[in-house]
Amino acid sequence: MDGKKIEGSDALSRRGFLKSAGVAAAATTLIHETRKSLESTIPSDATVMRGESELKFKLNGKEVTAKVAPSLTLLELLREKMDLTGTKQVCDRGACGACTVHLDGRTVNSCLLLAVDASGRNVTTVEGLAQGEQLHPVQQGFVEEDAMQCGFCTPGMVMSCAALLAKNPKPTRADCAEGISGNICRCGTYLNIFRAMDRASALMKAGK
Repeated sequence: MDGKKIEGSDALSRRGFLKSAGVAAAATTLIHETRKSLESTIPSDATVMRGESELKFKLNGKEVTAKVAPSLTLLELLREKMDLTGTKQVCDRGACGACTVHLDGRTVNSCLLLAVDASGRNVTTVEGLAQGEQLHPVQQGFVEEDAMQCGFCTPGMVMSCAALLAKNPKPTRADCAEGISGNICRCGTYLNIFRAMDRASALMKAGK
């Protein structure tokens, strides 16, 4: 009886071993074929970026040049190399909207965008909205309607509002809510922000 038990255990172990070996062989083949497939999609003249490279783009209406590492985000470039700290680094994972800027007129989370992706494009930050001493209508609306509280969300919120009004000069309350849906106000000042957009819309209509 004991011998049979041992023999059965050995047989089971051999089956388990053969099964494991077969799975390992299949996995190795799959990895090899996948690698070959991926390598076939890479152009023969493709280059790997190493070290810093020169980046040229338009920032707040001016042509600029910067040396950037491949892993540097647009947010880090703006704050650390361009000294434009109006764009806030808060969640750093695209969840709060505090780092919102305009890229070719569209809102983007600069913490999720690599700096090199701005090459040859037009970037506008909150510092670029005002014309000299004259505030942008959205900025003026935020001041007049007391839409600023702690200030962490304000720059990104202003950028989202400005982008919305550029496309839709007279938005409804639902349009406004959708326009800032990617921005979080931790102070809960949404009602004043909606009023600020209404005020900005009126200022734009009056040509101010």
